[in-house]
Amino acid sequence: MVLSFHDPESGERLYLQVYHYYRELIMSRRLPPGSRMPSLRSCARELHLSRTTIENAYLQLAADGYIISKAQSGYYVTDIAVQKPVLPKNRKPELPPVRYNFASSGVDRESFRFDLWQRYLKSALRQNERLLSYGEPQGESDFRQVLSEYVRQRRNVTCSPDDIVIGAGVQSLLHILCPLIKDKKTVSFPAASFIQGSTVFSDYGFTVRYRSKDSGVIYVSPAHMTKWGEIMPVSRRMELLRYAGEHQSLIIEDDFENEFVYLQKPTPSLFSLAGGHGVVYIGSFSRLLLPSIRISFMILPPELTEAYQKKAEFYNQTASKAEQIALCQFIRDGHLASQTRRLKRLYSVKMKQLLTAIREVFDKSCQIQIGSAGTSLALTVACGCEGQILKKKARAKGLRLEILEEKPGTVTLLLSCSAMPSEDFLPACRLLKSLLD
Repeated sequence: MVLSFHDPESGERLYLQVYHYYRELIMSRRLPPGSRMPSLRSCARELHLSRTTIENAYLQLAADGYIISKAQSGYYVTDIAVQKPVLPKNRKPELPPVRYNFASSGVDRESFRFDLWQRYLKSALRQNERLLSYGEPQGESDFRQVLSEYVRQRRNVTCSPDDIVIGAGVQSLLHILCPLIKDKKTVSFPAASFIQGSTVFSDYGFTVRYRSKDSGVIYVSPAHMTKWGEIMPVSRRMELLRYAGEHQSLIIEDDFENEFVYLQKPTPSLFSLAGGHGVVYIGSFSRLLLPSIRISFMILPPELTEAYQKKAEFYNQTASKAEQIALCQFIRDGHLASQTRRLKRLYSVKMKQLLTAIREVFDKSCQIQIGSAGTSLALTVACGCEGQILKKKARAKGLRLEILEEKPGTVTLLLSCSAMPSEDFLPACRLLKSLLD
């Protein structure tokens, strides 16, 4: 039998025509598993093609798993035709799009000047020579210099640029920190909701505890003690520092949402109160800028800076070099400070609007907890069903909720005002009320 592989209208290269021909024979089992393929020479002669064309077709068949080469023997058909393919499964039920998102930790679209950030990013991308190399493992030196000045002015944190480590998010920084403090063995978190941090420590073999000062590492978020924004008072901060010093514990201070303090004056950081000893300070720009700009920083105390410097060259930088360059100049020009003021005004107003909507819809049949900072509040309402059932009912109606606590007859929800437009607060609250009735 003479086959033609010279169809000019197919638009397909000759070796691919041969490839598809043999693939069809294999998948239809006319060439059964284990059978020997014709030699390159005999196949070329039979199909009236060059040996190079046949070899290219065989190599493609081998690359895709249809045949396998055996030394000094030739090509043989694999058992690919008898293998049961893994069929994709749609594991998530079809749900309507989210219309009201009280559970979002995103940012308000109006809170960020995209045009301004684009200008700084474009300027960074024009630094051709600088972008030809990998980023510095510890973070760009000029960016760390600007950060050291920024935290001194904003948080009274005095440090050297050499004490600062840049990373793409807090988790990436903890992956660097954990090996440096592995002798501590135990870590305490304020609550089980600190799942990202506790997962990293657990992966490194630490025993994870909650609200236990008797631990080698005490992880705290003083400006965000609760999800609704309660702040740790100065007296408690001093007490914690004394206790940690007496027991040789290391404190990790995650200064999350410290910028969004509305109802009281900002309190000093643990790092500054401790004079930079025994405390690791962690900050991030995700809430001030955009969640997609993954730049966080860690300030190490002197005793850990020395240990880190010995290993720094073995780590790769995880944060975008271009974004570090852009953010460096963005801070220098004063835009981060003005962005912080802008966000405080915006979220302060939105929080008041959310409170007004809740009180209008729920009247006195609810309990509201609100802290001095942050973009969320806790709402406790009567509920005749389990919290997870309420979440599913709400999601089916396009409303996303986060549950903090359940008690017989009541449920406590965390309602965030950050990403949702203020005009949606009232209809979202009315929808929630209808699901509870």
